[in-house]
This record gives sequence, structure tokens and C-alpha cells, in this order.
Amino acid sequence: MTGVETISLGNTAFEGLNNAYLLDGAVTTLVDTGVATPETREGLHDGLAARGLSVEDVEQVLLTHWHADHAGLAGEVQAASGAVVRVHRADAPLVAQDPDALAAMAERQRDLLAAWGMPESSQEELLGFLDGESTIAGDPPEVEPFEAGATVEAGDRELTAVHLPGHTEGLCGFASPSDYRAPSGATGAELFSGDALLPYYTPNVGGADVRVERPLERYLDTLSSIVDAGYARAWPGHRGPIVDPAGRAADIVAHHRERTDRVLGVLAEHGPADAWTVSAHLFGELRSIHILHGPGEAYAHLEHLEAAGVVENTPEGYVVADREADLDALFPGIAGADGHPDPSA
Repeated sequence: MTGVETISLGNTAFEGLNNAYLLDGAVTTLVDTGVATPETREGLHDGLAARGLSVEDVEQVLLTHWHADHAGLAGEVQAASGAVVRVHRADAPLVAQDPDALAAMAERQRDLLAAWGMPESSQEELLGFLDGESTIAGDPPEVEPFEAGATVEAGDRELTAVHLPGHTEGLCGFASPSDYRAPSGATGAELFSGDALLPYYTPNVGGADVRVERPLERYLDTLSSIVDAGYARAWPGHRGPIVDPAGRAADIVAHHRERTDRVLGVLAEHGPADAWTVSAHLFGELRSIHILHGPGEAYAHLEHLEAAGVVENTPEGYVVADREADLDALFPGIAGADGHPDPSA
């Protein structure tokens, strides 16, 4: 995708350096802005200056999702330039820091922490961390919500919003036709994927946005849609471009399939168990945001298995209910599931 400039920005406790993407041209646009810290603010200003621009030149900000490491500086950019800030309707209230939306999120979080079996001391540690990180969300912008399928002019091209839920309810990528040819020879559209598709890490589901119902199922559907779309290249929210988006998506499906084996192994050896206990066996001792992400991911897997009748949630905890279940059928992209090839082949 010609005309795309990557501005690498520092962050706090997340998956490596963030990317803000600059699309210069008829409508000077940033895709994501980074977290609201002095270091990142300076990095954004310097990155724009190196390309002959300033924050005041930005006419539009497209946000992939509401997390502070992607949206934190949007309010400051808007205040300096008058830029329109656009984000999917489902994430818009959180980007705008609507008090009711924030209160509902906090209440849902507290309910789930208890349901997951998280000890009070860990809940206090997590909530203290989250309170301490509240400033990184920055000043709230006025947002213009959009729906999946919306088109918008950015730089000198037209982007189409692609809903990619799982990591957050409203996570959206932005796709654009391209003449790029991947090393494999593949051609097709390119995608700003946010945290729906990352080159090294597997995006957290379950804890990253507690509003998402059936988070693992939703995310697997997102990964299937990326495979089916046949993008030639993806520009992720962290680290470098992905030259085989379909292959990377299939790898993440395979990762979750393997993690399900580990979850069931924990239940077989240590069950009945709650999500916190399963998380402890999977990930060990957790700190900072991972106190939320670890049991959230365990919960996402347990819920996925419960919906399929593979496990049962009893008053004592989750137990294996069907030891003969076809687990591959729960993971599109695994051999025999939904007709997609085995990504390990």
C-alpha cells in the first residue's frame, strides 16, 4: 500500500511498540495514535515532523479500537487540529469516555473477577493497577461512530471498515485495494488490522474487553473472515507488517486449539477448577494487566467448551463432560473444520 508511513511509538505494558499509520494526501489521516504518555506524545510529534507534518495537519483519526494504547492521544490530536475522530459504534462510548459506559464496564469487570474465582488480593492489585493507568487514556475526543462496511477517504485512497470483534467488541480493521504482491505471489487488498492480527503475539480474548459475549467464538469467526478475505498484507497495531495474513490467522487458530488441550488437561488433573485456577496452571503468577488477561483467556476457552457441551460449569468449578468430543470442529481452520486446510500442513 503506497503512501503508508509507519510511526513507531512507545507504550506501557502491552505487545511491543505501537504503530500509528500516517496516510498523507487529500485527507491527512492517522490510523491509531498511541497511548497518552509524554514519551509517546513526543514520538508522534517527531514522527510527523520527520515527514514534514505537524499534529495540526492531521484531518482525520481512524481508531481500530478503544484501548488506550491505540486511542489515547486522539483527543489531543483533535484539540490541536480539529480532526474528525472515527471509531466503530460499539467502541465509541469508551473512546469518548462516556461515564455510563465506563461505569458499566467497571461493573461487568468486578462481576467477572468474582465469577472467575480471583482472590480478593489479586482483585485489589489489578484494580489498583488499572486506576494508576487511567491517565493513559488521555483527553476524550468527540467521536463520529461508523458501522461495518462504511467507506472513508484517507490519504489518497478509500478505506472500508471491516468489523473484527473478539479482542474488543468494536475492533475494526480498514481494508484498501492494492497492487502489492506478497512474497508468495498473492495479490489483493491490504488491511490495517489493529490488534485483531498481530505478527508475534496472540491477541487476548476474554479479558481485554469484558463486554464481548462468547469472545473466543467471536474471535475465531474473525480469524476465519481474515483467511477467507485473502488479504495480501496486513498492517498490525504492533510490530512489523504481516506478509501472509491468512497464514498468520490460521496459526492463531492452531494456537487456540492447542491451548484448549492444555485447558482440558488442567481440568483432568486438577478439576473441578474455576477460571482463575486454570489460568494459574496455564500462565503461572501474573502481574499488572495480565492479572486480567490470564483468567480472561482461560474463561474464554472454558466458555467456548461449555457452549459445545465439552465441559460443565458446576458449583465446584468446571469439569470435563465429554471426553470424546471432536475438538477440531470447534476451531475453524483446523483440518476437517469448515473446509479450511490444516495450517500445520
